[in-house]
Amino acid sequence: MVVGSKMRRLIAAVPVMALACLALSASAADEELPALTKRLQAEKPQFAKRQQALLAERYDLTDQPAKGVAMSRGKPVQEGVRVRLPANVTWAKLAALSPEAIKQQKLWPRGFLPLPHPHHEMGGMVFPKFLIEETKKQTDRDLTRFDLDFDLPDHFLPDFPPAIYLTTRPDLGDVSQGQLVTLSNFNALFKDMLNPKQLEGLRLLVTPFPQQQFNATDDRRSVKAHAGVACFDCHANGHTNAATHTAGDVRPNEHRHRIDTPSLRGVNIQRLFGSQRALKTVEDFTEFEQRAAYFDGIPADATRKGTNVLERGSQVHFMAEFQELLDFPPAPKLNVFGKLNPAKASESELRGQQVFFGKGQCAICHTPPFYTDNLMHNMQVERFFQEVTVNGLTASADGPIKTFPLRGIKDSPPYLHDDRLLTLADTVEFFNLVLELQLSEQEKQDLVAFMRTL
Repeated sequence: MVVGSKMRRLIAAVPVMALACLALSASAADEELPALTKRLQAEKPQFAKRQQALLAERYDLTDQPAKGVAMSRGKPVQEGVRVRLPANVTWAKLAALSPEAIKQQKLWPRGFLPLPHPHHEMGGMVFPKFLIEETKKQTDRDLTRFDLDFDLPDHFLPDFPPAIYLTTRPDLGDVSQGQLVTLSNFNALFKDMLNPKQLEGLRLLVTPFPQQQFNATDDRRSVKAHAGVACFDCHANGHTNAATHTAGDVRPNEHRHRIDTPSLRGVNIQRLFGSQRALKTVEDFTEFEQRAAYFDGIPADATRKGTNVLERGSQVHFMAEFQELLDFPPAPKLNVFGKLNPAKASESELRGQQVFFGKGQCAICHTPPFYTDNLMHNMQVERFFQEVTVNGLTASADGPIKTFPLRGIKDSPPYLHDDRLLTLADTVEFFNLVLELQLSEQEKQDLVAFMRTL
């Protein structure tokens, strides 16, 4: 790939920046919060510039809505492949090469490498601006970090506020009433739909608790002492707003993955939780988040900053019961077996279904009606590229990743476990190479059309 001089300078600066951040981590505990805040605010623009340069080099970030395709509450779905190719390379030429040849010639698209956190050396929870603004408006709780901002453009993110569908009341459709559910309005919105146990579970899901970057101690990344973070700050309305973090169970830091916040829709049919942790129940995951993930997997931090150990038999159980009521959005073109009704589907969608269950081999992992096999799979993507460290993240082997459900997938951009794929068209190109499928251009377009119906 041809890399501009500015990008080369930014990449070359990575080791220096990484060392600076490691020194920061070591000294932060000894630095007074006002001085730390001032210093990190001064350094913030250089890391934001570094990340935006990386995104621009990897992707076409322009706003290109698809005609006639929208998410559940009307936000346009983005069209087309956004990952940039190396110079003088086409997708067809790339697909004709073996993994070994792609690796040897260094032709793996950089947008298919793992995507770094907005400031990977610093890490921690970071939220899109629209979530920050609405949460502050409703609850006067400010989720702004003084050291960094979210990185991806809004048009690549999910509907906000997302729709809410309940397995117990499908007759009601979207019950969100166009509102973000928070501690200030959950009771008014749901008191006539839920029993007392479910309502208490929802209350806990929208209640903020201390977290690594948002807490009442001086070791935080909010200007003011903070009540903390709620489960539904990331899983907005039981769906997702693409808020990100880094995996708490991986060390050293440069090998930690950026985390895509998955939707909680359809939790009732899932049997694995966490993109790589393979937790077996939603109760396990709920308790894990509170005990470990909120505090970067550091028990001492949890104790010092304000851990919240939930009681398994009542609180965790109640939270899980509500989560298991969250349904997928309606898919009017699908029959009871999760396949297309020929009378309702277009020719392109029907062709795409044939590719999905045939040449594309998608259904081997994504089995209907919910399009998941509830298993973990290792795609061995590392066979296509040489290990490289960019913006503090070392791109190496991902390891096994759980099969996420594809029902309602057009509502959940960006894609893959670390947000590296911005559109469904990007995912098709990615898996066409990884699975060595040799799909034609028409087959790729039809496959995208089919996935938009799920």
